[in-house]
Amino acid sequence: MEIFILAFFALGYLVLGGADIGVGMTLPYLGRSAGERREVIAAIAPFFLGNEVWLVATGGVLAGLFPELEGELLGGNYSLVVTLLLAWVVRDMGLWCRSRVPGARWQAFWDGTIVAGSWGLALGWGLLLGHVLLGLSGPFAVLPALVVAALFGTHGLAFATLRLRGTLRERAAVLSGGAGEARTYALTSAALVAVGLLAGLGLPLAAGTSGALLVPVILVLIPLLVTSQAWVWWTFRHRVSGPSYL
Repeated sequence: MEIFILAFFALGYLVLGGADIGVGMTLPYLGRSAGERREVIAAIAPFFLGNEVWLVATGGVLAGLFPELEGELLGGNYSLVVTLLLAWVVRDMGLWCRSRVPGARWQAFWDGTIVAGSWGLALGWGLLLGHVLLGLSGPFAVLPALVVAALFGTHGLAFATLRLRGTLRERAAVLSGGAGEARTYALTSAALVAVGLLAGLGLPLAAGTSGALLVPVILVLIPLLVTSQAWVWWTFRHRVSGPSYL
């Protein structure tokens, strides 16, 4: 049961949080002006905080149910984990700060941090997955990292196609040909799930001794998380028609 719980949260983050990362990576392509970029960011504005809960939950499950695996991942990849955290902070700073002060230079700077942080997250997860899957490190680890980053970017474009209108939607739909948007998103989601499952097969998934206490609590919380996520998606199911609070 512990393994299924870890997989549930980790794969959920790859699919949901991966869309936010991909949109941030492709922001310069999707948004050619400050107004367009703000509208693109509005596509992920209602979701990105809720999506990050899945990453926090994954970390909590690792610490509580798989302490040995947590120590191996953090201790063996310390610099990479720190880089991921910094990229996460930089990306979120850009999202929160870009519209707080008027001015083209201010917004352009924080838009740049969104892009840089998103690419840092994508490449960082790619390096970590490449190390777990293939045991690669050094220069050779860049190749699988680029593949994973490309997958995140494709996933972000597929998500943006579902959320945007007009010219912005046409740019995002470059991979789906203007049709089959949900199918493209399903395919990129399946690809991320497949990568995550393959990575899981290469991990020493020996659970700790606290499962008897923590598993029932987590099983009670999972329906609440899924329900709240579904409510957010239903509430903001319509396409973006203008800028948001970000």
